Amino acid sequence: MRISSPFSFAGRTEWLRYCLLLTAVLTSLSFSINGQTPGVQKPRVVQPGAPGQPTRQLPSETRGSLPATSPKDVEFMQGMIMHHAQAVEMTALIAGRTTNRDILLLGERISKSQEDEIAFMIRWLELRNQPTETKAHGSSSHGGGSHRMPGMLSAAQMNELRNAKGSEFDRLFLEGMIQHHEGALVMVKDLFETAGAGQDAELFNFATDVDSGQRAEIKTMETLLSKIP
Repeated sequence: MRISSPFSFAGRTEWLRYCLLLTAVLTSLSFSINGQTPGVQKPRVVQPGAPGQPTRQLPSETRGSLPATSPKDVEFMQGMIMHHAQAVEMTALIAGRTTNRDILLLGERISKSQEDEIAFMIRWLELRNQPTETKAHGSSSHGGGSHRMPGMLSAAQMNELRNAKGSEFDRLFLEGMIQHHEGALVMVKDLFETAGAGQDAELFNFATDVDSGQRAEIKTMETLLSKIP
């Protein structure tokens, strides 16, 4: 290649073009030697661990082999929708049955958070073309027939709560909601102990939030329960 004198304008321009071309060639050669493509990074694949366990970064080649939504995932979401619905039903009983400010505020918080979570679970199932309730639960009311699910109150317990007022209502509500929350923890534990379940990222984050949030609320309710005469 003939290079003009670098002291002329044309020469300086051609010299600059030559340097840029040489730099590009050397850069391309460097990536070729290292087996990389410039500007392209291999996608990261992260596999979530169980609650309290760290996530793992997997080789990008494993992307296609990661487990899809499992039947247990669907069962968990369907069951938790119904589980949350009874908690919302319980909080709806607070008005007119107690003037305890702590219970009133707790009920508002539980009702709002669980209604939001129900909406999320319904959306999660619908996006995956799954029914939002199981056949076994479809004909059951929140107050009866569904107490076979972990922690859910029986029809008799719900009726007792409806008929209570004042400090008796406060005690029954807290005892019942603690039982209810502990049942949700059992459901989360069962999900993560099932092989192939809980690997969906959205589901994993949701179930982990349910676990941590309800553990915190159980502690709060135990403190409130200890103050009731």
